[in-house]
Amino acid sequence: MSNSTIQLGYDGAIATITLDRPQKRNAISFELIADLIGALDEVARSSAQILIITGSGSAFCSGMDLENLKTLLGRSPEQNLEDSQTMARLFRTIYEFPKVTIAAVNGPAIAGGTGLALLCDFTLAVPEAKFGYTEVRIGFVPAIVSTFLLRQIGEKQARDLLLTGRLFGADEALRLGLINEIVAPEKLMDRARELANLLLESSPTSLICTKRLLTEHARSELDAQIESAVRENAAIRQTADFREGVTAFLEKRKPRWRDGQ
Repeated sequence: MSNSTIQLGYDGAIATITLDRPQKRNAISFELIADLIGALDEVARSSAQILIITGSGSAFCSGMDLENLKTLLGRSPEQNLEDSQTMARLFRTIYEFPKVTIAAVNGPAIAGGTGLALLCDFTLAVPEAKFGYTEVRIGFVPAIVSTFLLRQIGEKQARDLLLTGRLFGADEALRLGLINEIVAPEKLMDRARELANLLLESSPTSLICTKRLLTEHARSELDAQIESAVRENAAIRQTADFREGVTAFLEKRKPRWRDGQ
């Protein structure tokens, strides 16, 4: 499978999805979201047992595409809600994916890119990788990703990352338990395939059943949390701070915030 934003290939029981917008540092566009959801659906229905997700070029995923970010300023409440539901669907599809997933993070993974990288079952990252839930810095709310982050590292650490919006490196991500290994760039994909082959030594039925058990434990709680997160994600886009934050980001200046509501 090949299209303008991703590449999907198979090597026996291992599928690999490569975010393929290197000239845009694999930024998340509306098209990439649709292509990625389609590719995930194809892999889920295929005979592949393991999925590797990586990026082309020097970045894994740099966050929201700037051209798409501009369009958010003029979208209706209904469109904002639909966008938020689509993003929630993407993140939840990765989190609950029936096959084992491995993220091979080849460079920066920022905002939505952090979500894509850290929701996989295993996350390998190069030493130069950077992560960050930077939404608050442009007047956004990291609503959907916060639902998953709280489950991964607990409230105190999540508050730090979500409220500061700061970038953090691979070493800190490893210490927090958000990634599994730091791997040299030239060995990243070899290590991902090595891990995939190790997983293939286990019963495929057992892997599927174990993943289903893990996601079932979280499902009822996630249903309510994500519904609330989607509403928050859509609502923030109607605020003055969101318009100012996005405009300032696009104009490469410091935002001039109003007093909080």
